Amino acid sequence: MEKWSLMTIAVLLALTVRWAVSLGSYSGAGKPPMYGDYEAQRHWQEITYNLPIKQWYFNTSDNNLLYWGLDYPPLTAYHSFVCAYIAKLINPDWVALHTSRGYESQPHKLFMRTTVFVADLLVYIPAVILYCFSLKETSAKKKASTCALCILLYPGLILIDHGHFQYPLSLGLALWAVLCLSHDWDLLGSLAFCLALNYKQMELYHSLPFFCYLLGKCFKKGLKGKGLVLLAKLAGTVLLSFAACWLPFGTDVEQIMQVLRRLFPIDRGLFEACMFSSPTHCPDKVANIWCSLSVLIKIKNVISPRTQLKLSFAVTFLSLLPACIKLTVQPSLRGFKFALVSCALSFFLFSFQVHEKSILLVSVPVCLVINEIPFMATWFLLVSTFSLLPLLLKDGLLLPYAVSAPAFLALCLASFSILEKTSAEDLQLKAFSLSLKGYVWCLKPFPRVVRSLFLLSVALMAALSVLAAAAPPPRRLPHLFPLAVAVVSCLHFLLFLLYFNVLVLWDSKNRGQKKIS
Repeated sequence: MEKWSLMTIAVLLALTVRWAVSLGSYSGAGKPPMYGDYEAQRHWQEITYNLPIKQWYFNTSDNNLLYWGLDYPPLTAYHSFVCAYIAKLINPDWVALHTSRGYESQPHKLFMRTTVFVADLLVYIPAVILYCFSLKETSAKKKASTCALCILLYPGLILIDHGHFQYPLSLGLALWAVLCLSHDWDLLGSLAFCLALNYKQMELYHSLPFFCYLLGKCFKKGLKGKGLVLLAKLAGTVLLSFAACWLPFGTDVEQIMQVLRRLFPIDRGLFEACMFSSPTHCPDKVANIWCSLSVLIKIKNVISPRTQLKLSFAVTFLSLLPACIKLTVQPSLRGFKFALVSCALSFFLFSFQVHEKSILLVSVPVCLVINEIPFMATWFLLVSTFSLLPLLLKDGLLLPYAVSAPAFLALCLASFSILEKTSAEDLQLKAFSLSLKGYVWCLKPFPRVVRSLFLLSVALMAALSVLAAAAPPPRRLPHLFPLAVAVVSCLHFLLFLLYFNVLVLWDSKNRGQKKIS
């Protein structure tokens, strides 16, 4: 009973923070003609309610794809339709075809913010609560509620969902999938992940760990017995899930191809919104390797779009390969969670057309291991929030950022005493350190060095945040601060990628794992 009381307090506090952030600005507020992601979500409600399904993804006189055309899978469209149906009942002007473009009012803002709250309450928050209660390491009564509070108060997700404006459904469904797999409910887990993937195609970031873990389980059970049966059931679950989601589009091959073209617009080139190609042009800055390299090498000018695609695919595949092979050969829940982080981070750093918000696809899996590696998880979550700074400044979310990020750090310091957990064993690097037999001397000052690097990193992020928010940039370098944020974050992420790959590859103990048989 006590643990549920503590969890209730944690959830109420998390909801209060979300409500406070939602009172502020949102993406594109009062900025015609395109506005921002808030208007994109509203426009999809307008389109899905007023047009037949066969026109949702096609360019027509009533559906200009250049104005926030649908570019997410069918479940996003169905969700938009449900929201539009409710909006129509409240005020038809909110989703009126053509005339509602750029609609802004306080009642409509309240409605849109409420839809995000409902998605949080129905999908994401329950998954977090149940996941934290299911953790083997959370033996103390306070541990589950503390872990849940830290996850629910992760500022990056709150600022994007309830500030910038985005729905947490795909991440919530992916979390439900992880929860199901942790209880050996493999078919339900597969169903939940298929739904997540059919809500947002960016869930491909997580697809390989799910595939490799479940395939590894099938191998362990034996492909001539139980493993073959499980494999057949999993394949059937995936096929039926996709068939149900795509049913309205499945009667016409051209419909399917048009949806796929909208989901994967490879003709746009490598960069979604991150090319530092001109000192007078200021697109969004993304903390991945291509945007950082483009500071020195104008990739867009020296490599053709097709070659960019091939290069991106090759580098991403090679960076994913070690973790995927290890997870397939030695499937474990612990390895699976670490592989979710490393694979998603590889996609973010090296893949095609990355948006700065995609870092959340890495951050949520990191939240899942905050109880195991609190120091490194906290550090990563702070850097991921910092990497969103240019977008948050553009949306007028400086104050929520300035409050929530330090508060999150203070919460993690108080909850996990992270500065005291920097030894090789605390960072889950003991197996790796044992492999460095001839270099044990360098491990003695390791905890002190790690703490110093962390404090230096936090000071650097704080300084850049202040400069980006308050100081005028040099006249010849008007985008210096967003560029610095992107490059500094990218360097951090490269080091985190190395760290999480080490955790996956040297995970030999599989502590607390149930035997797969």
